[in-house]
Amino acid sequence: MIKESELILNPDGSVYHLNLRPEHIANDIIFVGDQNRVEKITQFFDSIEYSTQKREFKTQTGIYKGKRISVMSTGIGPDNIDIVLNELDALVNIDLKTRKPKENLTSLNIIRIGTSGSLQEDIPVDSFVMSKFGLGLDNMLRSYLIDEVSNTALEDAFVTHTNWDIRKGRPYAIPCSEKLEKIIESDKIFKGITATAGGFYGPQGRVLRLNIQDEELNNKMDNFDFNESRITNLEMETAAIYGLSSLLGHNALSLNAIIANRASGTFSEDPYKAVDALITYTLNKLAGAK
Repeated sequence: MIKESELILNPDGSVYHLNLRPEHIANDIIFVGDQNRVEKITQFFDSIEYSTQKREFKTQTGIYKGKRISVMSTGIGPDNIDIVLNELDALVNIDLKTRKPKENLTSLNIIRIGTSGSLQEDIPVDSFVMSKFGLGLDNMLRSYLIDEVSNTALEDAFVTHTNWDIRKGRPYAIPCSEKLEKIIESDKIFKGITATAGGFYGPQGRVLRLNIQDEELNNKMDNFDFNESRITNLEMETAAIYGLSSLLGHNALSLNAIIANRASGTFSEDPYKAVDALITYTLNKLAGAK
């Protein structure tokens, strides 16, 4: 039995942070960072059956072209992903009444739709990027036993290439779900490695008033290549989603609309249009999946 202090439930039986019970979520779930983006997706739904919000975690479940889908905001950063993935897994794989893991486990399909800046000049604004790997620079996943799901060869190559200061913790590399990749991919989507930082300013190379540990890290990442895969973009959630999903037996894929190109210094003239295009593309692919 899982202790009450480890799996905290609200008085109505819902999981503590997400404020959800098992019947409230679909097996196909779309993650967004911003709570205001949830309705930018569900506005396309034929109907909405359930909606709730607690803190930054907003969830709506409904029907799109016959497919039941949940949309959930995770907030910013790997720490929030730790909350969301563990509580989602508890909803489907732990009996909340007996507090025991179920014998027959459920695999959720989780797709993140986000915005990001490209690190490569030839990946233009308004394009879409699919993360073949999540490269975690945040150290959150190292709290778990990850050797069976991580790509140590990619990690070693990155550490060597960047002369990584191991005092910051060892980076981790996790692949995407091949199942979801086949459903979503197209010739128009760029693929590569998405680096996940633990913060927005210093951890992503931004300098305001504080000096950072490695001023050349972004340039080193620009030039990194592993088996013909480049680091395409830098954000704050993908590697954590991939890592926890792999450990818990769920399928995960991260898609980003590129609204800025940090190599060329350009920004999308209409970032909302780019995001809407990625939303409708993803919804139609999910609705058509068998």
